[in-house]
Amino acid sequence: MQWHAEFAWLGDEVAADVLLETDGERFTAVTPGVPAPPGTSRLPGLTLPGLADAHSHAFHRALRGRVQAGSGTFWTWREQMYKVADRLDPGTYRALATAVYAEMALAGISCVGEFHYLHHRPGGAPYDDPNAMGEALIAAAADAGIRITLLDTCYLAGGIGRPLQGPQLRFGDGSAGNWARRVDSLHEQTGKAGGLHARVGAAIHSVRAVPREQIRAVADWAKGRGAPLHVHLSEQTAENEACQDAYGMTPTRLLAECGALGARTVAVHATHLTPADIGLLGGTMTGVCMCPTTERDLADGIGPARDLFRAGSPICLGSDQHAMIDLFEEARAVELDERLRTRERGHWTAGELLAAATWNGHYGLGWPEAGRLEPGAYADLVAVSLDSVRTAGAGPAFAAETAVFAATAADVRAVVVSGREIVRDGRHLLVDDVPGALRRAVSMITERDDGCE
Repeated sequence: MQWHAEFAWLGDEVAADVLLETDGERFTAVTPGVPAPPGTSRLPGLTLPGLADAHSHAFHRALRGRVQAGSGTFWTWREQMYKVADRLDPGTYRALATAVYAEMALAGISCVGEFHYLHHRPGGAPYDDPNAMGEALIAAAADAGIRITLLDTCYLAGGIGRPLQGPQLRFGDGSAGNWARRVDSLHEQTGKAGGLHARVGAAIHSVRAVPREQIRAVADWAKGRGAPLHVHLSEQTAENEACQDAYGMTPTRLLAECGALGARTVAVHATHLTPADIGLLGGTMTGVCMCPTTERDLADGIGPARDLFRAGSPICLGSDQHAMIDLFEEARAVELDERLRTRERGHWTAGELLAAATWNGHYGLGWPEAGRLEPGAYADLVAVSLDSVRTAGAGPAFAAETAVFAATAADVRAVVVSGREIVRDGRHLLVDDVPGALRRAVSMITERDDGCE
């Protein structure tokens, strides 16, 4: 198969007239400055590698709009999230996640990292298939045509020294050993399928939810399988204070002492860090996933993204609770939030932010062979319009800047994942009527509400 891009971002520059050739799911040649051969599929605008959403909680999509009514804090938001979590089963979760992942595809996302902790029945009893909920998510990604890293999450406590209770009981496996035995089965099953669209990684929900003596077991599981390991880190100052009181150190230091940092680890949020924390993360090349639309929606704060990058941490992006699904907005928010924090402009180049949205995210999700337009990489691409009301006028010399600082998910025109066309002319080819699918899936979960959950 051949595609011809009017312009394409090749990692360090925007090139014109780029011929992209594939054999199955991989690129075989990427050649700039070539006229379009007859019969080649044309890609107008700017072509990018597929985007990677490195941090997703698919079921949070059911909260969009509802939790924006009224006021409160992260902790009051969390109580509303728990109510939704308590209503899902494998069937409704697959329907919702399929619609959410289709929305992602329409936004140019070819791979998602699903931070998955909704494991068991309400009350905590396992399903007959203990991995039924995780399998529903893997199937949903296939239904929507994107790849997934299921970051199966260890979640054992309701806070430091506190047991799980209420809806949290669905999250727990009792111990890290029980968690590992359950996840081993899913990991082996996915491996036997060849890992063509799904891989299984690990997650430590947070230092609040996994006791100190259990953290190393989760980290060792990931290390022994060469799998990615993700962890919510210092999203709230209350977490830092509780960790300091219980262990006499910051959450970052605790993770370091438990062997949970390193190049295969991604810390999510990393909002409230000390200079020493930044040094630990950067010095171990631990990745950091920034989720600016969630961090500002939940009033979490602005994380030190540029300081982390300078220290050695690769930066990737996630849409987290899906207040919106738009990695262009996540990318530019990293720069714009830094401007608010420092009252200076120009901290990140467009190329650095595109790398965060593409290759860095894929690497952090355990797909290092994706996220670049080059021979041997997965044939993932996203065509972004340069002639919409948002993007028209800047010209090709500023195509990368236009994509980062002006485009939105609505400007995505075409998406190809592993050589397979998923989106054409802004329409999903596998899921009919994505807004309708979202509406139906959300209503199944929230139909008992009065419209303000």
